[in-house]
Amino acid sequence: MSTTLTPAPARDRSRASLRGSLRVLSRQHRRALWTALTLLLAGAGSVVAMRVWIAARSVEEQCPDHDVTRCGDGTYMTTYARTSTEVFLSDGGTVMVLLAALLGVFVAGPLIARELGDGTYRLAWSQSVSPASWLTARLALPLTLATAGAVVLVPVYRWGLSFGSDHPYAYGLRWHAEGVYPGHGPVLLGYAVLAVALGALSALLLRRTFLAASAAALAFGAVFLVLSKVRYRLWEPVRLTGKGSPEGDDVWHVRSGMLTASGKEVGTENCYTVDGFADPVACMRSRGGVTRYTDYHPASHHWPLQLVETGILLALAALALALAFRLLRRLHG
Repeated sequence: MSTTLTPAPARDRSRASLRGSLRVLSRQHRRALWTALTLLLAGAGSVVAMRVWIAARSVEEQCPDHDVTRCGDGTYMTTYARTSTEVFLSDGGTVMVLLAALLGVFVAGPLIARELGDGTYRLAWSQSVSPASWLTARLALPLTLATAGAVVLVPVYRWGLSFGSDHPYAYGLRWHAEGVYPGHGPVLLGYAVLAVALGALSALLLRRTFLAASAAALAFGAVFLVLSKVRYRLWEPVRLTGKGSPEGDDVWHVRSGMLTASGKEVGTENCYTVDGFADPVACMRSRGGVTRYTDYHPASHHWPLQLVETGILLALAALALALAFRLLRRLHG
C-alpha cells in the first residue's frame, strides 16, 4: 500500500521560510540588534534614575534661601540641580526621537543595504525564500524593536515628568514643550516606525550602507522639523476674546493679538521693530485692533494632537514601505 505525500500549503511554507529568515538574520546582525536593545535599556534606566534622585530630595534641599528656584512661594530660581534636571528631562522627548532615527538609520537600513551591496541576498533567494519574505524578515526585527521601545519608553518618560504643579522642577516641563512633546505619547511610535520604513526604502534605492543611512537621516530630519513647526495647527486651538488669559498651568499659548472691527487679526508679531516694541497694545490699536484675542491649546488637546501627528507619521511610513516592496518587485520580480 503506497502513501501519497501531500505538499505543505503555500502559506505554511511561507511562514516556515519567514521564521528561518528571522533566525538567520538575528544571528548575522546580532551586534546591531544588541546595540539597539542596549540603547533602549539605557534610555529607560537614565529616566528612572533621574526621577528617583529628584524624589529623594526635599523641596527645602532643592530651594535653599541663597538659591533662586521656583519654590513654594513662586520665586523663580536657578540652581545647578534644577538646571541639569530640566536640561535632561526637557529634551528627553527629542532624544528618544533621535534614538528612533538611529534605529532606522543604523539598524533597518544596513540590514538591507549591506546584503544588497555584498550580494548575499542571492543565497537566501536561492533557498526558496521569496524577495518579499526576505524583505519582510529584515523589517520585522527593527519594527519589533521600535514598537517595544515606544511601549517602554513613553510610560517611563511620562512617569519621569510626573511632578506636582508646585514642584520646582515642574516648571518648563509641560506636555507641549518642544523637547517633551515627542516622547509624551504615541507620536514616538510613529517616528520609530517611520525611521525603519525610510531606512528600508533608502537601502533599496541606494544599496550602499553609508549613502542609504545618510539619505534616511536627511528624510527623517526633514519630516521631524516640518511637523515640529506646524504641530500647533494639527488641531483647531481654542480662542479666548477680551481681557484675561486662559486658565490652567498646562495651557499651550499659540498666538495672541487683537481683532479689528471687521474681524481681521493683528498679531503681536506685526508690531516688532528693530528696537522691539514698548507698547504692543498701542501698536495693534494703531493698526485697527479693537478686541484682544488669545489662541491656545488646553491640556485636553494633548491626545487629539498626538493622534493626528501619529496618523500622519504612520501614513508616511506605510507609503515608504509600499514603495520599498514595489521597488523590490520591479528590480527582482
